[in-house]
Amino acid sequence: MATTLAVRPLPRAIRRSRWPKKAGASRTVASAAAVERDERHPFTPHELSPVSPPPSRREALREAKPFSDFLTDSFSRQHDYLRISVTERCNLRCLYCMPEAGIDLSPPKTQLTSPEIFYLSQLFVNQGVNKIRLTGGEPTVRKDIVPLMQQIGSLRSNGLRELALTTNGISLHRKLDAMVEAGLTGVNISLDTLDPFQFQLLTRRQGFDAVMKSINRVQDMNRLGAGVKLKVNCVVMRGLNDHQIMPFVDMTRDQDLEVRFIEYMPFGGNKWEEQKMMPYAEMLDVIREKYPTLTRMQDAKNDTSKSWHIPGFAGRIGFITSMTHNFCGTCNRLRITSDGNLKVCLHGETEVSLRDLLRTERNGEPMDESAFEAIRENELARWKDNPTALQMDGEEGWMPKERQLLDVIGAAVKRKKAKHAGMGELENMKNRPMILIGG
Repeated sequence: MATTLAVRPLPRAIRRSRWPKKAGASRTVASAAAVERDERHPFTPHELSPVSPPPSRREALREAKPFSDFLTDSFSRQHDYLRISVTERCNLRCLYCMPEAGIDLSPPKTQLTSPEIFYLSQLFVNQGVNKIRLTGGEPTVRKDIVPLMQQIGSLRSNGLRELALTTNGISLHRKLDAMVEAGLTGVNISLDTLDPFQFQLLTRRQGFDAVMKSINRVQDMNRLGAGVKLKVNCVVMRGLNDHQIMPFVDMTRDQDLEVRFIEYMPFGGNKWEEQKMMPYAEMLDVIREKYPTLTRMQDAKNDTSKSWHIPGFAGRIGFITSMTHNFCGTCNRLRITSDGNLKVCLHGETEVSLRDLLRTERNGEPMDESAFEAIRENELARWKDNPTALQMDGEEGWMPKERQLLDVIGAAVKRKKAKHAGMGELENMKNRPMILIGG
C-alpha cells in the first residue's frame, strides 16, 4: 500500500484555514474516537460567526488571472475538476465494475503514494482546479484515506473549493466524522438496489445495512449543519435492477438527497450488451407514468447529470446519459488513475504516466515523505522570494519538475477529442475495467 503521509501542519506560507461554512453550520472536531463514533456520541456543531472572512490576496489574484492554458483543450474547454483514484482495491465485486474473474492487483510500488497524490493535487489546484473527487476502487479501504484528505483539504487557500468522495458506503459511516473535519464537501454513494437480497447478487458481497447506515449518517450530520452534498448513484441494467427505479424515486419524497440513474456503460470485462442498457428517455417514461408532474430543473454548465424534481418531494433525481446524450461539449473533468496515469476522457484509450515523470530523479522509486518534504521546503523558499510563485503566474515561478509535468499534462489535454465514440464503437474499444479507472 502507498506510503503513509504523516498529518502535521504545513509551513505557514502554504497552511490554510478550515473550509468555509454557511452561517449556523459547522464541522465536527476530529478525534481518534470520531472514526468509530456510534449513535451515543452524536455529531455536535460549534457556534460560528455569520460573517464570512474577506477573500485573501492570493484568492483575489487567482480570480483575476486567466485560466491555465495547460488545462484548456483545443475546443476551449477548461478543466477545473480532477478525479483521483486512490486505490484499485475494493470490498465489493459489482457486476458492471469488476470482471467476473476479478483483477490482478498491481504491485504496491506501482501505486501512487500519498505524497505523490498530494503533490499532483497541489500542482493541479495551482493551475485552476477547484474540485477534487477521490475515487477507487473503494477509497475508504485505503488505510491513510483520512490523513490524505486532510492534506488535500489544506489546499483550500490555493483555490480548492470542493473535496468530494465516491464510495460504496460500506465503511463510510465509521470514517465520516473525521472526513468531514478534513474538508469533505460532497459524497456520492453507489447503490444499485434497495432490496437487501438483490444487493448481495449485484455486488457478490453482503453489506446493504452498512450502506444504508452511511446514507443515514450523512443525513443526520447534515441536519446538524455539516453541509455535505449527498448523491446516490444507481447504474440501471435492464432485466437486473430496472424494477428498482421507482423505489429509488420514492426515496426522494422525504429525504434531501439526489438519486442519479446512470446509463449502463461498457468497460473492460463487464460483459456490456446494448440490450441491457436502458436509455434515459425510457427511464423518464417509467417515472412519468406515476408522477406526470415530474419537472426539469436548471443544470449548471458543467453538470453531467440532467436533474428533475417531483413537486412536493424533498429530494431530486438525475440522469447520467453518457450513452444516449453525451455531455462532452462541456466536459471539465480529468482523471488520474491509482497507478498515476492521466486520462483526459473516461471512455478514451489514451493515457500518459505522471507517476514515471514524478519518479525520474529517484530512479523509479516512489516518492516518500522525505522526498515530499524536500520539495515542500523548496516551495517555501521560493514563496519567500516571490509570494506569487505558488500561483505559478509565470514561467519564473515553476520548478523544472513542475514544468515537465505541466508540459505533459498540457499536451494530453490538447489532444482531447471533441467527444467520445458512440455506442457501437465504445463496445469494441479497449478500456480498463471501471474499478481500475475510478469512474
